[in-house]
Amino acid sequence: MLHVLYLVGISAFAASGVLAAYRANMDPFGGLVLAFAASISGGTLRDTLLGRHPLYWTHDWVLLTVIIGVGVGTMLYLRFWQLPHKSLLVVDALGLAVVTVIGARAGIEAGVTPLAVIILAVLTGVAGEVIRDVLCGEFPPLLLREDVYAIAALAGASCYLALHHFGVGATPAAVVSAGVVFALRMGAVYFGVHLPRPHRAGGGQDRTG
Repeated sequence: MLHVLYLVGISAFAASGVLAAYRANMDPFGGLVLAFAASISGGTLRDTLLGRHPLYWTHDWVLLTVIIGVGVGTMLYLRFWQLPHKSLLVVDALGLAVVTVIGARAGIEAGVTPLAVIILAVLTGVAGEVIRDVLCGEFPPLLLREDVYAIAALAGASCYLALHHFGVGATPAAVVSAGVVFALRMGAVYFGVHLPRPHRAGGGQDRTG
C-alpha cells in the first residue's frame, strides 16, 4: 500500500513538472526533464544523505515508466484541453503530501533521530519543487517565499512521527499524515494564508522589484 501511495506522489510531482514547463513555454523535452526533476530529486537527496546506493530509481523500472507515462499523458491533455485553474498547486500539494510521508518513513527505517526524521521528510518533500522552480527560472522558489509549503511538510512529518511513536500502523499513519500536509497546503492556497515577511528597519518597503 505504501508503494502505491508513493507512486501516486511521484505521479503528482511528474504532472506538476510538466505543468510548470507548460507555463514556462518549454518544449516537450523540457516537460519531461521537469517531470523527472520534480519526481526524483527529493528521493535522490534523501538516499544520498542516508548513504543508500544504488539510488532507488536506478533499478525501479515501474517508477521510471510511471513518470514517463504521466509526463506524456499530461502533455497530451494540455494539447487538447485548457489548463485547469490552480491545477499546478493541487498536484504539487498532493506530491508534497505523499513524498514527505515516504521520507519520514525512510528516516524511521534508517534508525535516525526523531529530529533527523523530520528534516529528511521535509527535504524529501520540497527538493523536487525547488529544482523544478529553478529550472523554470522562477526565483526565489516557492519554498523560499512566504507560502505555506515547507511548514505543511513539517507538520505532516511531525504527525507521522507521532503516530508511529504511538504504534499506529504504517499505512493509516501515512494516509492521515499525508492528509494533514495536503489540507494545510490547500487550505493556505484557498484562504490566501501566507507567512509574514520581515519588515525593513524604519518601515521602508523593498522597491527593487
